[in-house]
Amino acid sequence: MEMALTNKTALVTGSTRGIGKAIALELAKEGVHVLINGRNQEAVQQTVEEIKSKFPSTSPQNAAGDLTNKEQMETLCQQFPSIDILVNNMGIYEIKQYEHADDEVWETYFRTNVLAANQLVRFYLPTMLSQNFGRILFIASEEAVMPSGLMPQYAATKSMLLSLAKSVSKLTAGAEVTVNTILPGPTLSENVAQIIEGMFMEEEPSLSFSEKEKKFMASNLPQSEIQRFIRPEEIGRLAAFMCSPHASAFKGSPIRMDGGIVPTIF
Repeated sequence: MEMALTNKTALVTGSTRGIGKAIALELAKEGVHVLINGRNQEAVQQTVEEIKSKFPSTSPQNAAGDLTNKEQMETLCQQFPSIDILVNNMGIYEIKQYEHADDEVWETYFRTNVLAANQLVRFYLPTMLSQNFGRILFIASEEAVMPSGLMPQYAATKSMLLSLAKSVSKLTAGAEVTVNTILPGPTLSENVAQIIEGMFMEEEPSLSFSEKEKKFMASNLPQSEIQRFIRPEEIGRLAAFMCSPHASAFKGSPIRMDGGIVPTIF
């Protein structure tokens, strides 16, 4: 499908690896000029150069910065005052028992996973409304609707993004501006791939990665209907569609891409 996104500009936070990078690549494939963000200046520049090499008709730019830092957030907004698409992908997560998550941990997760995204929305939404086009997309998680209990501080922030998206969407009534959320299930990030490889390194080193993945899923995530990890590029393709003019009827919608891991019908 032709996405009709040529020459649009998109800021994708946390886009030097994983889901964020996959979204940036898929948008660039559709002719979008992508602003690459991350805290590591070198990783950001490498991603910019990779995208420019693969999609030379686009103009990716370096938008490095720690968005939890007030000054760096302000610098980014001043450097790029107007965009067409905002993908709030940046986030942190880790397995942590509830009793081990003190106030500082909760505040860090809230500041990183929610407040940084909210600040960007607050800054860019007025321009999107005035130009009568804009796409705001939050990347949440199946943990938002089905907390596992393994990382309560993460699940709570992802649930908040669903509420935030719905509230902000109310402000776009009658405009060609949408605010939506994608809820990915377990995804094969670089870290996950390393973990799976390491788990079978000693006992069954001859197994292919595909075989290791199947064994891991059967033992640890039997409720998954696809019995594999979602690939970042699959989420990237969905995100590209959600950012296109073809997705204008999605307003404040939570869109599950969980591989069937969530057992409910809604």
